[in-house]
Amino acid sequence: MTDLERYFKGLADINRLRILNLLTRGELCGCDIQYVLESSQPNVSRHLQYLKNSGLVLDRREGYRVYYRLAEPHAGSRKSLFEFLQVAFKGEEPFRADIKRLKEAISQGACTLSEMSASKALATSKAGDSARA
Repeated sequence: MTDLERYFKGLADINRLRILNLLTRGELCGCDIQYVLESSQPNVSRHLQYLKNSGLVLDRREGYRVYYRLAEPHAGSRKSLFEFLQVAFKGEEPFRADIKRLKEAISQGACTLSEMSASKALATSKAGDSARA
């Protein structure tokens, strides 16, 4: 199977397209994706696994959380595909609505952002402690 064939098999579902749309904004925790899609954890995990198998998404584990991001868009068909998808997603309502929901979730302390905020707060606290010492 060629790379291009794998990519298009990965794209052949609206939920996987919605996930890719979210990941164009950067790395996200699986629970953030689940929240935006309003879908069950097993369903989202199945779609993410399909995207990983197709070579479009990568993941990393940090403790009990799994974070997902777009695969590196090196030159070639994957780079062209990601560029096309970013343009296509902007013109379609379900994708714009998902981005709006993601922004709302982040503003309310969604999983990924709350992890980042906690890390920044801890770093600031440690910097303040060492400055006082």
